[in-house]
Amino acid sequence: MKGVILAGGKGTRLYPLTKATNKILLPVYNKPMVYYPIETLVKAGVRDIIIVCAKEHAGNFINLLGSGKGLGAKIEYTVQEEPKGIAHALALAEDFVDGDGVMLNLGDNILFDDLSGYVRGFDDGAMVFLKRVRDGRNFGVPVFEGKRIVRIEEKPSNPKSSYAVTGLYIYDGSVFDKIRRMRPSKRGELEITDLNNMYIKEGRLNYGFLKGPWSDAGTFEGLFETARMVRERYTKSIRRSGH
Repeated sequence: MKGVILAGGKGTRLYPLTKATNKILLPVYNKPMVYYPIETLVKAGVRDIIIVCAKEHAGNFINLLGSGKGLGAKIEYTVQEEPKGIAHALALAEDFVDGDGVMLNLGDNILFDDLSGYVRGFDDGAMVFLKRVRDGRNFGVPVFEGKRIVRIEEKPSNPKSSYAVTGLYIYDGSVFDKIRRMRPSKRGELEITDLNNMYIKEGRLNYGFLKGPWSDAGTFEGLFETARMVRERYTKSIRRSGH
């Protein structure tokens, strides 16, 4: 299994914090944001990782992370020349993935679950990870029939369930052929929800539930709440360790 972390985009929801840097290089309490998605992959047993970033920030990622050895990973880099969607960014990692399975993690997607069991048990198809939310209107929302997801609706005005599709996905090697068949959405991007719905139509999308906290740190409020969440976990761990 290979890992892909997406760090492209312009970070417009966090402007002017992102005027001079990429959003996932911003601090989240005591670490740069990018450390968290890397740690999620490494904990899951995925240590060969590529970061897809915008060209103007590529040097900053290399300066911060280097080869990834200090984080228990082996990290490579590739550039997304312009933001054309999550699925487009994933397609840039095709040569790196080289027919293997791939775990895709969005750079502002902060979670702490140990997903190694899902990685070991993954065979083919695709997998999304769900988390119960109070308001799904800003997320992709699964629509269920019984226990089966029949479609995912992107930012629905009337969510059909109380779950959000988080920014973590696992795909088999067929994902890149699917991306080649995709067409841009109305906003000119290759949407990850459209890709997931392709797997649903084939009957090959599975799902799991995140048990621990999860946060999207891509907005001012999300960044603030994520920092509070991380601080709470950090201080609890310090108390348990007796320091």
